[in-house]
Amino acid sequence: MAMGRRKLESQQQLFLPPRRKSPGHPFFKALNALLAEAGFDPWIEKRCLPYYEQKETRGQPSIPPGVYFRMLFVGYFEGIDSQRGIAWRCADSRSLERFLGLDPDEETPDHSSLTRIRQRLPAEVFDEVFQFVLRIAGDKQLLSGKTVGVDSTTLEANAAMKSIVRRETGEDWKEYVVRLMREEGEIGKDDDPSDDEVRKFDKRRKNKRVSNAEWVSETDPDSEMTQMKDGRTHLAYKAEHVVDLDTEIVLGAEIYPGAQGDASTLADSVTEARVNLAAIGSDTTIVEVAADKGYHSLATLELCDDLGYRTYIPEREQRRRWDDKSDEQRSLVLNNRKRVARRKGKDLQRRRSEVVERSFAHCCETGGGRRSWLRGMVEVTKRYLMTVAAHNLGRILWHLFGTGKPRAMAAGS
Repeated sequence: MAMGRRKLESQQQLFLPPRRKSPGHPFFKALNALLAEAGFDPWIEKRCLPYYEQKETRGQPSIPPGVYFRMLFVGYFEGIDSQRGIAWRCADSRSLERFLGLDPDEETPDHSSLTRIRQRLPAEVFDEVFQFVLRIAGDKQLLSGKTVGVDSTTLEANAAMKSIVRRETGEDWKEYVVRLMREEGEIGKDDDPSDDEVRKFDKRRKNKRVSNAEWVSETDPDSEMTQMKDGRTHLAYKAEHVVDLDTEIVLGAEIYPGAQGDASTLADSVTEARVNLAAIGSDTTIVEVAADKGYHSLATLELCDDLGYRTYIPEREQRRRWDDKSDEQRSLVLNNRKRVARRKGKDLQRRRSEVVERSFAHCCETGGGRRSWLRGMVEVTKRYLMTVAAHNLGRILWHLFGTGKPRAMAAGS
């Protein structure tokens, strides 16, 4: 299928249908002006061209890439988590049709078209769109990049706990419990217990721990069992933000399996943020990293020191032993402890808890990113990265015009 192109200026038709064209929402008009100033549509069409047929003559051209990514941005600004909901919302709003660049007689894209485009485009294109938004922030002098805050949150995966199976045998939960009943002599080798008998046996047996090392989801193998923010155990992913503490722009947003420890991912996330800054030609360098006590470990401090990051990470309350530690390792821990205890360290912790948590509130709670309807690490990353890119666009508009979401503009009018 050939790639469609978004019309930069809509050509008026000779005969218009009775439906009148909307003047457009002021917020989305400002966002379109920002994207047009940066040359987003010509750039994304050129970038996506290799993934479409060059001489296709059958049927209609596909959805223009600029329209596709704008629809994903709409999902954030309207707080919609699913592609089906985004398609319905765009079809239901004349101002959003204007934002997408569609004429009154044109139909808005269907949710199935969004799926095909997402599957067609590789993850590198989504990374580059995220970096394109960062470049806009840099052009507006909104990237400091010296001091960043890091934190993580959980995203509910599109898989139920009932879908888990044993990694070794492929048994589901019921088959596993029935095997235990046979091994303990509760039933015979050829007996088929009822569901009620299985539940009673499962309820009274001990040591019912379930680990990711032994169990995996059949429907989404990349997700992992973890405890959600509300206390439930669910299959989930972990989203980690690296945020510029001066301007609140998210420099990096990485997706990991849900049970991945914070201390093991901090250096990777900050390094990815540094890669994003280098990709847009920014001369800013990440020097200071502030995180909460969940990120504290000797291995993390050593790795950050090797990469040139100065850490501000509080320690857990524990009695530390130095018998098996070298003088250099002890120095790393004590220096980090001194930095955290200073006034600057305490100010950075307050700033980090405010700014990074606010980015999660915007992206996950009001931006529709808490629940993923996609499966697989790559697909979840594509969708979430565009949510964070839309959040950065909102922060840019907030710095320029004083409002970062259409609802905030309506509330202030």
